[in-house]
Amino acid sequence: MTQRIALGVEYDGHGFCGWQAQKEGQRTVQGAVEEALSFVANESVRVICAGRTDTGVHSAEQVIHFDTNVIRSNRSWVFGANTNLPKEVCILWATPISNEFHARFSARKRRYRYVIFNRNVRPTYLTYRTTWEYRPLDATRMQEAANHLVGEHDFDSFRAIGCQAKSPVRTINYVNVTRHGEFVLIDIEANAFLHHMVRNIAGVLMDIGAGKEEPIWAKEILEKKDRTKGGVTAPPYGLYLTGVTYEDEFDLPQLPEPSIIW
Repeated sequence: MTQRIALGVEYDGHGFCGWQAQKEGQRTVQGAVEEALSFVANESVRVICAGRTDTGVHSAEQVIHFDTNVIRSNRSWVFGANTNLPKEVCILWATPISNEFHARFSARKRRYRYVIFNRNVRPTYLTYRTTWEYRPLDATRMQEAANHLVGEHDFDSFRAIGCQAKSPVRTINYVNVTRHGEFVLIDIEANAFLHHMVRNIAGVLMDIGAGKEEPIWAKEILEKKDRTKGGVTAPPYGLYLTGVTYEDEFDLPQLPEPSIIW
């Protein structure tokens, strides 16, 4: 009898060619997870995730599911997989779940954090865990600009030109910009995200925070619905998928919100 299993996955995206499995020879998070779970199941396992992440992007809690014909305890899925995973990837939890659950299509909200290291000289050990911005950033200006993006909008100007989503319309619930010493954090929650959407938003907000543009520029870009008018795409290194929200009926494990600075 086939059983569906949901899992939470944490990973450091540096050193991987993104989440999605690709051609042979490309190191991906999905490939590593599937190989580890297949070892535990003693059969081939293919997983589906809540949202694909790009090369260099990290996750505090990616949610995935897979179907299997074998019975293992939750502990066996977690610790068995972790024994066979590279040190940059860790299964946080595992639980049997209804076949009605789908990691991607059942998701109602997704949250990301973009971490900016803001000082005039480059970082060392924070290089692949933050994005370095040497220009002094004004978080208040960035927040004023971000407020224009909240709500349901056509985000054509903020998605990659090669984005394959059928519709550019998304609903952003909040964008919060805060400073913590030398770190500037951009926290953003939406029903779903387009390809490069968070990184494109971060790029615009950083130019505004540095004084290159005025806060109203974010609204002007949004209204143009043209990616070529949308500013630069920020680097991937400071981007973290911090959580995915599902309906209470699925009763997934509730982890505390991660306190990510880097």
